[in-house]
Amino acid sequence: MPLEINDTTATDCLLVVDDQEANIQLLGSMLGKLGFEILPATTGEQALKRLSVRRPDLILLDLIMPDMDGFKVCQRIQENPEWRQIPIIFLSAADDKNLIVRALESGGVDYITKPFNKLELISRVRTHLMLKTARDHLKRLAQDKEEVLGMISHHLQNHLAGMHMSAQMLLDRAQKNEDPKMRLMAENILSSSSQMRAFVKAFLANAAADHGLQFKIELLDLNDSAARAVGNFEDSAKSKTITFRTSYAGSPAAVRVDATALDQVLDNLISNAVKFSPTGKEIHVTVRRVHHFVECEVQDQGPGFTEADKLRIFHRYARLSAQPTGGEPSTGLGLSIAMKLVKSMGGDLSCKNAPNQGAIFTLKLPAAEA
Repeated sequence: MPLEINDTTATDCLLVVDDQEANIQLLGSMLGKLGFEILPATTGEQALKRLSVRRPDLILLDLIMPDMDGFKVCQRIQENPEWRQIPIIFLSAADDKNLIVRALESGGVDYITKPFNKLELISRVRTHLMLKTARDHLKRLAQDKEEVLGMISHHLQNHLAGMHMSAQMLLDRAQKNEDPKMRLMAENILSSSSQMRAFVKAFLANAAADHGLQFKIELLDLNDSAARAVGNFEDSAKSKTITFRTSYAGSPAAVRVDATALDQVLDNLISNAVKFSPTGKEIHVTVRRVHHFVECEVQDQGPGFTEADKLRIFHRYARLSAQPTGGEPSTGLGLSIAMKLVKSMGGDLSCKNAPNQGAIFTLKLPAAEA
């Protein structure tokens, strides 16, 4: 269902700050008749005291006041995390463009000049209250998503790991007893649990990338990282009689990156090469220095990409024309996550078809000296 945003109600509370009581009475009369609750304040200090007791839904703030002007009040509000999200509409008799720009840049959402036009004032107040309601809805949705992700991370992964281990034990027993039916059922459970675990892991990694990443930057040698990633998939490659051909830079290929993020990117590129390569093929992994950059190129001998594939290859949940050659799980999230990680580290990730057959992925990172 589409999100519905209700209009303002009697519970909407407005803090009106103006050193002229006549203006407060005028605003109170106009807005009070519409069901708004009005909190009056004739000084900046009084406004801040009211905020500490009751958080309004919107603030109407006079710009020119003695002792503490509207800019100073706005600054104090912005400094408090609990008040920062309250929309502020500045009020002033000055129709100075520079003041308007300064007011908006200081944190105000709107600027209304005196004397007030009743319909304009009411319309702007209602508009910003509706926008605040929308933001509050989105914030709650984001919090709900975080709770769901936490539940998935804590419970679902544990259950899937247990299911996977039990299926492996069942398969081992079926093979010892030479029971073909039990072996087939165990293999099906093992395959399904593997695919579910792969999807959950990729889904959580994608969510983490979307919510911003806290990198621990350190000096690494891309030669070592690439060699380690190749080693991680030696067994998978051997099971498909796939051979790795590696060529590393003659000198240290130093980069400043997050080690976990780099490992995740390289693992994704190499696992994809193994996943989509037919049996008996080769995968070439090359690390080299190119001017002020260090590159790691992963080339397979699989089917490569169609033109349609190239348009969506780094999109989330992208389904490409190529299929895993050994029944391996594919979530469609790995490359989109890899691209986010690489971009966050100041690098680039590209792909192209190999001259003869297969795909070439190139990871490009700034050299540490640069």
